[in-house]
Amino acid sequence: MHGHIVITGATGVIGTELALRLIARGESVVVFARLPGVAARNIPGAGEYVQWDSGMDGGDWTGFINGAKAVIHLAGKPLLESRWTEAHKNECYSSRVLGTRHIVSAIASASEKPQVFISASAIGYYGSFSRCDDTPAMDESAPEGRDFLAKICIDWEKEALAAEKSGPRTVLLRTGIVLSTKGGMLQKMLPTFRLFLGGPIGSGLQCISWIHIDDEIAAILEVLDNPLYRGAINLVSPTPVTMKKFAEALAAVLDRPAQLPVPEFVVHLLMGEGAEYAVKGQKITPGFLMAQHFPFLYQSLSDALADLIAHKK
Repeated sequence: MHGHIVITGATGVIGTELALRLIARGESVVVFARLPGVAARNIPGAGEYVQWDSGMDGGDWTGFINGAKAVIHLAGKPLLESRWTEAHKNECYSSRVLGTRHIVSAIASASEKPQVFISASAIGYYGSFSRCDDTPAMDESAPEGRDFLAKICIDWEKEALAAEKSGPRTVLLRTGIVLSTKGGMLQKMLPTFRLFLGGPIGSGLQCISWIHIDDEIAAILEVLDNPLYRGAINLVSPTPVTMKKFAEALAAVLDRPAQLPVPEFVVHLLMGEGAEYAVKGQKITPGFLMAQHFPFLYQSLSDALADLIAHKK
């Protein structure tokens, strides 16, 4: 195969939507997945479904890196999906750092290199903060953080940037909270709000730097197509809000109250150490995207939530 696009992490919310969009526009897509059969059911129309996971250092999958137009690497164990133990933290770290190392090694070994390597990262790179009102807004030039999530992102990005030595244009997607009814924070909040039990998580004072799934996909497609896009890019809307404002906006769209906050001690009971991050946030601006005049479809949180819920995106 030549001129194809390899995607890892294609069974996640972002990866599935991105793969389907690429297939719809006529691209030849090769899906790397731990369970290729599941990927084939969820993402019909791809050219190949290839066995891959972050622990595979070499194997048949490496042949698909050769001659690829692009490699889009989105894979990583979900961070806040389960209670934090040392084992869970190690799996979250190694799935990103080792998985990226193996992909970059395959790029280096390919006789025909991909033109572009796009690797996931996250706004956790900047650290986590308790209050929105006394946190400065941070663009891509802001310093790195010092907590565990920042360490994951920093080490993850170092592995990805090594791909530049082989020649591909390399882009780091520092993604914020992607809003979708099919996964992530919004999906988890919807049931309690619909039962009139919704409210902000924790103090409500932490910042939510969000992006509508449609803007996330449009930005990744622009990264893929536009050679001016390289290095670290914040994928967030220009309008971060407090968790309290987020809960109020969601309640208004659903015509429900938002008066029952989830106390921090409850989050700690459910998540252990991971609660430290569930009740904090980052105040991030999309400096690079704004400089490029990227056309955000959704800068208003209320408009974004209304669209997602109405169309079940």
